[in-house]
Amino acid sequence: MKRDGRLGVGIVGAGRVGPVLGAALAGAGHQITGITSGSDDERAAAVLPGVPVLDAPDVIRRSELVLIAVPSARLAEIIAGFAEAGLFQPGQLVLHTDAAHGIDVLRPAVAAGAIPLAVHPAMTFTGTSMDLRQLAATYAAVSAPGAVLPIAQALAVELGCEPIVVRDEDRAAYAEAIETATQFSRQIVQQSTGILRGIGVENPGGFLSALVRSTVDHALQQATPAIPDVLPPDLDA
Repeated sequence: MKRDGRLGVGIVGAGRVGPVLGAALAGAGHQITGITSGSDDERAAAVLPGVPVLDAPDVIRRSELVLIAVPSARLAEIIAGFAEAGLFQPGQLVLHTDAAHGIDVLRPAVAAGAIPLAVHPAMTFTGTSMDLRQLAATYAAVSAPGAVLPIAQALAVELGCEPIVVRDEDRAAYAEAIETATQFSRQIVQQSTGILRGIGVENPGGFLSALVRSTVDHALQQATPAIPDVLPPDLDA
């Protein structure tokens, strides 16, 4: 890390997540050193204008923090491949954004002397600058070795998120909760809008918007214990 705490950040993965998180870190004062080519380079360039598109070895070589935002099914393979190619550097921060994995998946990078971090913002990304506002209302699951956990938490805060520590052994359950909430919400909305469209309702998504948002908000309020107005007798000094 530079003495002022600012980092050179390289992004591996130009899908919907990597460029947005890169833009958030750039907004916090970090320098984006490069990004790999991905599924939609034009969208990535719109979010990170002027950032060079490089091969993965060059991105990693130039960076003090390597942010890996790739599909979950390929994460372990990609990290192992980079390690076998000798790309990771001692003291380099390597952060992935996958919900299902903690730092265990980064063992090949650790063997090369890198510092493992896992930060997953709990939101659905569109891959556009609109996501930057949503990050400010988002929690992030953070996993890291104890000595460097404050670094992971600080990076989550710089992304705009509130960090919540999730242990490696709890990552599978965490990922299941995220997947359940995401898929169930999407399926219910699709089913309901399909029914309304079938009876001739125009713009069924807009019709349901206030209902769905208010219902979900109410359910989330019910799921969060209320803070008691009066402290228990043994704490009411």
